[in-house]
Amino acid sequence: MTPIELSATEAARQLREGELSAEDMVTACLERIDEIDGEVQAWAHLDRDYALEQARARDERRQAGEAPGPLHGVPIGIKDIFDTEGLPTENGTVLDAGRQPDRDCKAVSLLKEAGAVIMGKTVTTELAVYGPGKTRNPHNPDHTPGGSSSGSAAAVATGMVPLAIGSQTNGSVIRPASYCGVVGFKPSHGLIPRTGVLAQSRYLDTIGVMARSVEDAALCAEALVAHDPGDADTAPRGRPPMAEIAAEDPPLPPMLTFAKTAVWDQADKETQDAFGELKELLGEGCDDLDLPDPFDRAVEWHRAIMYADLAKSFAVYYERGKDQLTETLRGMIEEGRKTTAVDYNRAVDWREVLNSGLEKVFERYDAIITPAAAGEAPAGLDSTGSPVFCTLWTYCGAPAITLPLMEGPSGLPVGVQVVGRRGDDARLLRTAHWLTDRISGAEEG
Repeated sequence: MTPIELSATEAARQLREGELSAEDMVTACLERIDEIDGEVQAWAHLDRDYALEQARARDERRQAGEAPGPLHGVPIGIKDIFDTEGLPTENGTVLDAGRQPDRDCKAVSLLKEAGAVIMGKTVTTELAVYGPGKTRNPHNPDHTPGGSSSGSAAAVATGMVPLAIGSQTNGSVIRPASYCGVVGFKPSHGLIPRTGVLAQSRYLDTIGVMARSVEDAALCAEALVAHDPGDADTAPRGRPPMAEIAAEDPPLPPMLTFAKTAVWDQADKETQDAFGELKELLGEGCDDLDLPDPFDRAVEWHRAIMYADLAKSFAVYYERGKDQLTETLRGMIEEGRKTTAVDYNRAVDWREVLNSGLEKVFERYDAIITPAAAGEAPAGLDSTGSPVFCTLWTYCGAPAITLPLMEGPSGLPVGVQVVGRRGDDARLLRTAHWLTDRISGAEEG
C-alpha cells in the first residue's frame, strides 16, 4: 500500500513508529498533487520546499528521540482563511492578494504542536461565502465541489492529503464533504478556537475537519480542541479522547431518529427515496422526528445573524473595494446593514430555545439523521449549491458529521448527515462510526 492510500490514523502510527518517514509521506502527497491538481485545482498556495523542510525536521526530531505527537509527519491542507506563518493567506479575494501573516492562527499552531506537516493552503470561496473559487469536483469536473471549504474537500477526496481543515458558518464543511464524497465533521460551536481565522459571525463560525474516515476526522479534531483567550466562545476543558471513543463499539446499538426538517421539499426526489430506504434498513432502530414549529424559522433567524455579522465583519472590504466583491456578497452585506437590533437579538436568543428542545430529543436518541445536502453536486461552476440542510444545526451550534454513504443518479456521492447533542462530540463520532459499519455491512450482505 502506497503512503497516499493509508488512512490518516494508520499513517500516523507508521510515522510515529518509524515504519514510514515524514519525507516519504510528503513526497508521495506532492507526487499525487502533481498528477491530479491540474484538473481539480484544490490548492491556492503550495510551497513544496517548505513542506519537505517540515517533513525532514519531523524525521530528525523523531530520530533524536523526541516524543512524536499524535499527528507526527501527517500532511494536512489548510483552508486559505487560516493565518499561517510562512504562507500567504488571501481569504479567496483579490482585496487580500499578497497578504502574508506573521504568525499562525491558533488552529495551525495546534496542528504543528501535534506534529502535522502543513502542506499548503486550500482554495476557499470569496471570503468563505458563496463566490466560487477555481476548484472543481473531483468526481466530475463539470460539477461544483461545494463551498466554502471546496479545496479542502477536493484535496482529501483525491488523496492529495489525508486530512484538511475548513470552516462552517452555514454549510461550508458538510456540503463540500458531501459533494466530494469524504467525511466532513463540524464540531460543537466553541470547541475549537477560531483565533486568527477570518471571522464572519461569532455565533455561527465553527472550524471543521475533512477526512476519509470517521476515525481520521476524530484524530484531527482531537488535536484542535483547546481553550484560547482570543476566542471568547471557547472554555477551559479537558481534551476529550475523540479518536479512542470514535473507534469503540457503543455499549448498545444507538437509537436514531430521522428529521426531514422544514426544508425537506428542497431535497431531490432521489435523495428523499434514498433516505426512505435508509430508514427502512435501520428498522426499529430509527424513528421519525417531527420538530416543533419554531424550528421552521431557523433558516430565517440564521440569515438575520449571518448577514448582520457579515456587514460588521466585512465592513472594511465593502468600504475599501465593494466593486471587487461579487454581487451576491455585496447584497448580503447590504441586507445585513438593514437588520434591526431587535431582530438580531431575537435571532440570537432563539438559539437557546431550540437547543432546549433538542436536549429533550437527545434524552431519548443518540443522534439525528438527515440529508447533508439536497442531493449530489449540481452541474456547473457558477454556484456552490445550497447549504440549507446544514443551516438549522449550524444555527444551534450542534455537532454534525456527513458520511459518504449514498450515490446520486449521476453517480456522484451524497452524504448522510448525523447530528449530535451540543458538546457531546465524541459520542456523535462513535455513533457515526457504528452507522458506517452498519450500512457497509448491509451492502456487503
